[in-house]
Amino acid sequence: MMNNNDIIRRVRYTFELRDSKMVEIFSVVNYSTTRAEISNWLKKPGDPAYVEITDNQLANFLNGFIVHRRGRKDGPAPIPESKLNNNIILRKLKIALNLKDIDIIDILKLVDVTISKHELSAFFRKPTHMHYRPCMDQMLRNFLHGMQLRYHPK
Repeated sequence: MMNNNDIIRRVRYTFELRDSKMVEIFSVVNYSTTRAEISNWLKKPGDPAYVEITDNQLANFLNGFIVHRRGRKDGPAPIPESKLNNNIILRKLKIALNLKDIDIIDILKLVDVTISKHELSAFFRKPTHMHYRPCMDQMLRNFLHGMQLRYHPK
């Protein structure tokens, strides 16, 4: 699976989220964190202060990012997953950015990746469904890169 720290780093860069905004995003889902902790997650793996962000922490961030982008929904806050995979991460980003299938296809075209609606929908099916397909690291990497090109043009 892709490194969780890479994912949070790319989302932060793409949407120009400052440390204070990151703390706020975590707080909307009642997760308490500090600027120092976030700073350590954003460091590169060689740095002595580097700390790996857990699946649960990334799930909290992505849930907070959904609320940040789309507003709070009635009812209980979403329960963060304790184990993430690329399919869940892709789904959470799709929800946060309010993307339709065609939008994701267009984002992937920005990085020269062609995918059909049927191939894409396989990523969003339940793992028990016969047409479910795991989202591979390269596909998520391409989506994050395309997202960067679309939302953070140079």
